[in-house]
Amino acid sequence: MAGAELIGQEEIKEVMDVMRTGVLMRYGFDKERQGVFKVRQFEGEFAEYCGVKHALGVTSGSAALKVALTAMDIGPGDEVLVPAFTFLATYEAVLEVGAIPVMCDIDDTLNFDPNEIEKKMTKYTKAVIPVHMCGSSARIDKIVKIARKNKLMVLEDNAQGCGASFKGKKLGGFGDMGIFSFDYYKTVTTGEGGMVISNNKKLYLRSEWYSDHGHDHNPKVSRALEGRTILGFNYRMNELQGALGLAQLRKLDYIIAEQKKNKAVIKDALAQIPGVGFRTLPDPEGDSATFLAFNLPEEKQALKFQKLLSQGGFDTTCYKSNLWHYVPNWEHFLAFSTANSKKYPFKDKGYKGKVKYSRKSIPFAEDMLGRTLVAGIAVRMSPERLDAICKAIEKAAVGL
Repeated sequence: MAGAELIGQEEIKEVMDVMRTGVLMRYGFDKERQGVFKVRQFEGEFAEYCGVKHALGVTSGSAALKVALTAMDIGPGDEVLVPAFTFLATYEAVLEVGAIPVMCDIDDTLNFDPNEIEKKMTKYTKAVIPVHMCGSSARIDKIVKIARKNKLMVLEDNAQGCGASFKGKKLGGFGDMGIFSFDYYKTVTTGEGGMVISNNKKLYLRSEWYSDHGHDHNPKVSRALEGRTILGFNYRMNELQGALGLAQLRKLDYIIAEQKKNKAVIKDALAQIPGVGFRTLPDPEGDSATFLAFNLPEEKQALKFQKLLSQGGFDTTCYKSNLWHYVPNWEHFLAFSTANSKKYPFKDKGYKGKVKYSRKSIPFAEDMLGRTLVAGIAVRMSPERLDAICKAIEKAAVGL
């Protein structure tokens, strides 16, 4: 569970700094907060860590997606290309801004296939959302190159890849904007929470304004008296989340290093089994090692192996049957059952395109996800636990 495993005195210290001031909101009350601005500090340190100019803390990774899409001026009538393998929130965010998500296939990285852009784009396509699933990068260089060629914007969904990189550059900073999630299961956690990053000042400012009811945060004017140019909503990160984020961010490199050690042990054990292959990592050094994905030649064989591993105490996930991370399994989505009874935006007259969500349109995902198993890698794994996993793998291999 990554960062959640390491919550300790560092987090308590940062949170108590806030509690002593009694100011839990990120804006205003400058005299009362006694110089304590945890969200502002977290944003600054996070931007520096990612090597970008701007970062904005928000209430969740889902909110970060919606805030970024809004800043990018994506809305009704637009289409956004999204991979078939992702968490539901990626699609929900596109719908939330009134646009239509177009399902695209993945490649052997288990991430967005760059070749899908020109196959699936239409005259209504405005953006691409490559999702860096399970802690490792998509072929982000190719995705950005093809998107730029076709004048499409790129929003990186890096909810599961905090701290990961590609060729020495942190993920999230390649596209026009990038987002992160800090929920309790993520590499860095603030309980809930998220971050939007960008090198584009205009996009950053639109994000900042939108996330706080349109406030332009003019330091020379009292709050609620500033000028406003757009309407917005409330997606503000609070000071307690910012405090937790600061402590967690300072542990991120340690988290990744420990996960890499543990992952290597388990991967080495699996590599001894004939027929076992591994997910392609575009940059192995940049892997955050939060997950280990391995595959077998056939789906039936993979599912049998999964059952044998589970009997030995080593649990894995087959995402082809997962209800939250694979589009063909989202019965409510496929029925266009949005929160709006009119099934907006699917049935909006302003949308002139045609969208279908067919398994036949994502043949690689249908094949690879069915015969791929994914295991979460913890930060704290004792030698005894690692040994038990290796023995479970060895025993399960006999039954294949």
